[in-house]
Amino acid sequence: MSYVDGFVTPVPKRKLQAYRRMSQKMGKIWRDHGALEFRECVADDVSPGKHTSFPQSVKLRKGETVFFSYIVYKSRAHRDRVNARAMKDKRVAPMMDPKNFPFDGKRMFWGGFNVLVDA
Repeated sequence: MSYVDGFVTPVPKRKLQAYRRMSQKMGKIWRDHGALEFRECVADDVSPGKHTSFPQSVKLRKGETVFFSYIVYKSRAHRDRVNARAMKDKRVAPMMDPKNFPFDGKRMFWGGFNVLVDA
């Protein structure tokens, strides 16, 4: 079964184009190094819930939207190899300064997941 890295990120709406440009570059880099898929998905139907929700998970502020993003790999070992190569890629370094992120990295969260069902 595949392995997936998932990300949830709050992005100011005024910075959507900058976020898109950064994501397109990152996606190309990760695909160049072997990732099977790289997807950035912007919120469409994510109302605040009674107890929790995507907006609540990142403490969404006025003027922001939330992204759910994921990268697919063959396995965790494949993910580890791809990430190691991608992070050493010279194209990544200019995008790694948190001061230049088009989002608040402190409210972003992520994790790695084994695929249980692939229907």
